[in-house]
Amino acid sequence: MRLGAALLAAALLAAPSLAPVPAAAQPQRPMVWGDTLVGTLDPHAVFDVPSQFILLNAYDGLYRYQGTELVPWLAEKHSTTPDGLTWEFTLKEGVKFHDGSAMTAADVVYSFHRLLALGRAPAAAFAPVLKPEGVTAPDARTVRFVLTTAYAPFLSALPLVAIVNQKLVEANAASNDWGAAWLAANDAGSGAYQVDATTYRARTALDLNRFPDHFLGWSHNRRPLEQSRSRPIMETSTRVLALLRGEIDAGDSYLPTDQVERVERNARTRVQRDETMRVFTIRMNNRKPPFDNLDARLCFAHAFNYEGFNNVILKGLVARNAGPNPNNLWGNPPDLAPYAFDLAKAKEHCDRARAAGAPLGREIEIHIQSELEQTVQAAQMFQADLRKVGVTLKIVPNTWVNITGSTGRPETTPDTWIHWVSSYFIDPENWIGQMYDSRFHGTWKASSWYSNPEVDALLTKARGSLDQAERTRLYQEATRIVVRESPDIWVYNTVNLRGMSRRVQGYNFSPVGSGGELRTIWLEN
Repeated sequence: MRLGAALLAAALLAAPSLAPVPAAAQPQRPMVWGDTLVGTLDPHAVFDVPSQFILLNAYDGLYRYQGTELVPWLAEKHSTTPDGLTWEFTLKEGVKFHDGSAMTAADVVYSFHRLLALGRAPAAAFAPVLKPEGVTAPDARTVRFVLTTAYAPFLSALPLVAIVNQKLVEANAASNDWGAAWLAANDAGSGAYQVDATTYRARTALDLNRFPDHFLGWSHNRRPLEQSRSRPIMETSTRVLALLRGEIDAGDSYLPTDQVERVERNARTRVQRDETMRVFTIRMNNRKPPFDNLDARLCFAHAFNYEGFNNVILKGLVARNAGPNPNNLWGNPPDLAPYAFDLAKAKEHCDRARAAGAPLGREIEIHIQSELEQTVQAAQMFQADLRKVGVTLKIVPNTWVNITGSTGRPETTPDTWIHWVSSYFIDPENWIGQMYDSRFHGTWKASSWYSNPEVDALLTKARGSLDQAERTRLYQEATRIVVRESPDIWVYNTVNLRGMSRRVQGYNFSPVGSGGELRTIWLEN
């Protein structure tokens, strides 16, 4: 732990802009984030919480969430036809990319063509309803989308798509890769902050410098950050210690509850608490025995001690979640009952599963994200209770990148694994729609490999309906079926806990992107 903190301090002090100067002229240290970094800066390649930090700061989209409100961003306005198939956006004037070139509708068209061609994670929300030929630019400030079928969440999902500089990306493309190799470590955005490619190291170091010519200007912030540095610290204890010592200004948004009091007692630090829309989920691979058996899944669902985890380990700082959607989202059945911790009932289901031939006698693996203490705590508690019903659970330390990389096929997806499903856009499509519709198999969101034609049909109809009341009814019906068949275990809806330095001011939380927008932040001395 001491070595990790020492290495971080050495890395920060080695940076040229932090070289010692006379005390009277000592500059203010840049803000330092200890949060996780993605393995690629390409905004069209990854679809998770760490990637949102890049998306929110180095790039802009047509629309953006401010809090839970969806607001025009690069777009000035939009219109849509009554059938919901044609959407037309008028772009704001005067938007510049970081290289000084003007953004036009051609860049928007290219960005969507690139997204669809790469077919990586963010494309999942659009690929079923949008073809490349359906995105055109009638003029330099107008972008037209013609969908193949009505898609109610279309506007809600637009913030997922970063607009990239077409000429810059094409100039750095190689072997028809759409510039993927280059953009993995470089920046082609127009966002409020610009990546310093000279200091960037994947998953290790990211420096963002303020872009003075951002289209929104800077009148909203008298003392904006000139630079923000990300230096991830994998171990929870080392990360908290670095925060307490003032070596970093913000940790990740998964601060363990047993560290909350410690952080708040420290004169330098505080805990930022925000209600979020992030569901803690234990996935079960429904294609792999024993979880292809309903009784085996119900055995596990009743063997997790929800109250013990939520109220004892997490000290009541979370809210029990009965299903895959966060409690504070429309589309949930009002009478949805969560599974209860009941070892007698768990054993009954386990016995039925064994009688049907489910191999509950083998060692079952649960993969945890070793840098996130809550996943370790949940797995250890689960392991102890499952042992009481004759099930052996093996805890496998892993990382987000490795686990999600394995979920492309059922054969390589873990037996079970733990993670959070966060809000990338605020619509049931973000949760139940992409978690339990079989069309999304092969993505980490659908990594339980659950399949039910009736649920597929309900979710397909819900995303195509322009009637909010009908969509609500369809999602409620699909949710009841999914919960009854227990493809996964849903534990709680999160209260976001992030340890922060008291010198950080102007932090505005959003459930989309976990509040990592730097534009509004300033530092007190």
